[in-house]
Amino acid sequence: MNVTPEHNQRMAKLTFASVYPHYVTKVEKKGRTEEELQQVIEWLTGFDEMKVKQLIAENASFETFFMKANLNPKAELITGLICGYRIEDIENPLTRKVRYLDKLVDELAKGKKMEKILRTV
Repeated sequence: MNVTPEHNQRMAKLTFASVYPHYVTKVEKKGRTEEELQQVIEWLTGFDEMKVKQLIAENASFETFFMKANLNPKAELITGLICGYRIEDIENPLTRKVRYLDKLVDELAKGKKMEKILRTV
């Protein structure tokens, strides 16, 4: 599946605030907590809970969100399929970062152990 320029543009304009509640719902439905979600976000981006709340309040786009992030160097270890896309094949850096976050949220919701999600094993 090819990622189109239009898709990349939509990803850039999408606000983190509009997606975050869906992340919370997804993980909580599967018995995980918002605190665990926050841990995953902080590992990927370096954003603590206060910074995440600030970015939500600012209605930051994913473009702004990841521009301000200090991406974890181990993020490149996040591979596999998400939403029909193979993460490691996504050429647009921003779209790849958004899919990294999507993949981590999926892994959390699927019950993976935190050390595997955070690539410490």
